[in-house]
This record gives sequence, C-alpha cells and structure tokens, in this order.
Amino acid sequence: MTKLTQYNPCDTTLKNDVDIAWYLTETLKDDDPMVFVVALGHVVKHRGVAKVAKLAGLNRESLYKIINQKAAPQWSTVSRLLKALDVELHIAA
Repeated sequence: MTKLTQYNPCDTTLKNDVDIAWYLTETLKDDDPMVFVVALGHVVKHRGVAKVAKLAGLNRESLYKIINQKAAPQWSTVSRLLKALDVELHIAA
C-alpha cells in the first residue's frame, strides 16, 4: 500500500519569488477559482501561516480554514494576503 503525503510545490519546485508569482498567475487562468485559492494556500504555508496571518492582520484560525478549503475567502481577504506575501496582481488584455 502506498502512503500519500501532502505536496506543496513551493517547497520543492518553486525556488524564488519570481517562480511563486508565475505559479499564482498561472492558477488564475483556471476556470475554477478554488485552484487559485489552493495555490495561495501553498504559498502561505511555505511562508508560514502565523507570519502571513500577522502581516495580513488576519486570525490564524480563519486563515487555516481558507487554505484548507473549509471557507471561501472574500476579495478583501485575498487582497490582504497578496499584500502580506508581497505579491502584486496585474490584469492585462
């Protein structure tokens, strides 16, 4: 029997801020918005949930609910997380 473990691409594949920004940008292209939320959760876990929660002014438990897909984040929460992660969102035609 094979034992599965959680995979976070930020821990192995995405080596720097540029890679992480590319990863988040690519997930925004998916039709399912939860793909971006999952990716954002990967980055938050990589940077440290407690640290990011403090920087974003969020409750750590609420942040865990979002990154574990037990609650859908509001735009204001996503915006605060992006700022705390020092990531900018750009829209292009």
